[in-house]
Amino acid sequence: MEWSIQEIARRAGTTSRTLRHYGDLGLLVPSRTGANGYRYYDQAALVRLQRILLLRELGLSLPAIKDVLEGQRDTSAALRAHLRLLEQEQMRIGRQIASVRTTLRRTEEGEELMAEEVFDGFDHTAYEQEVTERWGKEAYERSDRWWRALGEDGRARFRGVHDAIARDYGEARAAGLEAGSDEVQDIARRHCEWLSATVEVTRAYVTGIGEMYVADPRFGRNYDRHGDGTAVFVRDALTVYAQHRLPG
Repeated sequence: MEWSIQEIARRAGTTSRTLRHYGDLGLLVPSRTGANGYRYYDQAALVRLQRILLLRELGLSLPAIKDVLEGQRDTSAALRAHLRLLEQEQMRIGRQIASVRTTLRRTEEGEELMAEEVFDGFDHTAYEQEVTERWGKEAYERSDRWWRALGEDGRARFRGVHDAIARDYGEARAAGLEAGSDEVQDIARRHCEWLSATVEVTRAYVTGIGEMYVADPRFGRNYDRHGDGTAVFVRDALTVYAQHRLPG
C-alpha cells in the first residue's frame, strides 16, 4: 500500500513542500516517483516520517535528526524510546493540568492554596527520582560520595572544566556550526569525558541528560544563559555523539 505526497502531507498535518524538502535532504526518500513526477510513499516511509516528526517536536534540528536516524537501524527500538519519552511528557503535562485545575477551583471558591498542589508537575526534583530509577540508587550514591570527597579545590577545578565546555558550546552555536560537525562533536566528547568522572557514560544516559538540559531550566541555564537556544544545541550534539560513539 502506498500514498501520494498530497495524502501524506494532509494526514501528517504538514505540506508537500516540507516533504519534498525532507526528500532533498535525504531524510525521507519516496518509495517511488510516478511518471507524472508525483512522489509516493509506502508503509516504511510513513514510519520514518513519524520518527522525523517526533524528533522535530523534541526540538532537534534536521541535520541532527538525520544523524540520529542513520544511527538507529532498529526501528522498533527507536519507536519504543520515543514512546517512553512521550509517556513521560504525558504524565508531566497531566500533573500540570491537574495542578492548574486545583488552583483555579480553590481560587474561585476562596479556599486556601496548598503549595504542594500548586507546584505539582512543575517540581523538577522529580528528575532525581527518574535518574535513580533509570541508573540505580547505587550509581547515584556513588557519584554523591565522589563529589563530597573532592573537597573545595577539586570541586572548583571540576566546575572550571565544565565552564570551558559550556563556553565552547556557546561559541560554536554562535559561529553557526552544526551539532554533528567534527568541531562540535569534539566538544561533546569532552563533555562525556567530564560526565564519566561520576557515572558510567552510556548512550541512554547521555541522551537522557541531553533531554534534561532542555526540559529542566535548572540544568538548561548552565548552557542557555541568555535564552539563545544553546541548551537545545547541546542536546542535539550529545544525541548525535551518543548514537554514533557510545554503547547502548
